[in-house]
Amino acid sequence: MTPTAPGSRIAGKLGLTDRIFAGPRSRKLYATVEAGLKRVDSALERELRVTDALADATSRYLYEAGGKRVRPMLALLTAQLGDGTTEDVIDGATALEMTHLGSLYHDDVMDAADKRRGVPSAHAVWGNSVAILTGDLLFSRASQIMARHGDRAIHLQADTFERLVLGQMHETVGPKEGDDPVEFYLRVLSDKTGSLIAAAAQAGVIFSNGPTEYEQAMMTFGEKAGVAFQLLDDVIDLSADPDETGKVPGTDLRAGVPTMPYLVLGQRKDAASADLRARIDDGVARIADGADPVILDEPLAQLREHEATDATLDLAHAWSQEAIDALAPVPDGPVREALTRFAQAVADRSS
Repeated sequence: MTPTAPGSRIAGKLGLTDRIFAGPRSRKLYATVEAGLKRVDSALERELRVTDALADATSRYLYEAGGKRVRPMLALLTAQLGDGTTEDVIDGATALEMTHLGSLYHDDVMDAADKRRGVPSAHAVWGNSVAILTGDLLFSRASQIMARHGDRAIHLQADTFERLVLGQMHETVGPKEGDDPVEFYLRVLSDKTGSLIAAAAQAGVIFSNGPTEYEQAMMTFGEKAGVAFQLLDDVIDLSADPDETGKVPGTDLRAGVPTMPYLVLGQRKDAASADLRARIDDGVARIADGADPVILDEPLAQLREHEATDATLDLAHAWSQEAIDALAPVPDGPVREALTRFAQAVADRSS
């Protein structure tokens, strides 16, 4: 399979051209990022090749299925605060995207997801063990890339990977008695999604020798934007259009994986909300016992129209605004403008 052009892929999902790089002073920046994404894609094409035939096929599978390349794009954006798109920046962006890809193989096994990026999930094709080992292989190869750049890069990769694992572990175990489910879930999102996007934003500054005073701002920005991004994914997961998600509508909830609309629904005390929550819980339990997942079609359609889903959208916008607020130390200019629009775009992918 031949991947589509990076620019068109991102533009289609995030409105990159019209939203993030709008305005005349963004044209040069847009061209720079587009050129950098082509280099990252070439690097991914090269780094994902393995001499073993099976490992080569499995390692390249989700890469060739597409993807938004959000993390490399963000690293390329923040690199413009330093020396620009250097080879070191391309390496850092490539390693973090490979880390993201590796996490998808593991996530799909743990969530029992049937599809990813519009194709059967890797474990559906090769089985759980091969899918898990493929994720491990991608983590290893990402670490090899980072190791070329010394201790600081190794620490960035290791710290990010630790947070990814802890986030997945906490999601798997669930909140303890007395934990607020919504607050617990936001912490999980900060680790599982926010940490990697924060690493990408920070990596652009680090690998381009940018000013150190921007690093914390980029970390905070990336984490906040990452949580906003995932909150919107929770809403999109309920979409009635599988072409929008690449998955069956409500895939996460059907597999018993809580999402923010479901958690917010649980906070509502009115009878209709309690009844809807109970029907979703009953459907999830029956699916786990072998029932047809279509039994949740109607309850999930009602959740899609429920106020809890609107509240999730509002929460995504609030985290997006916090990401924008974190940009205060960054000087006005095309980069700050694009980062602001990035935060807005990940919280509203409807246009």
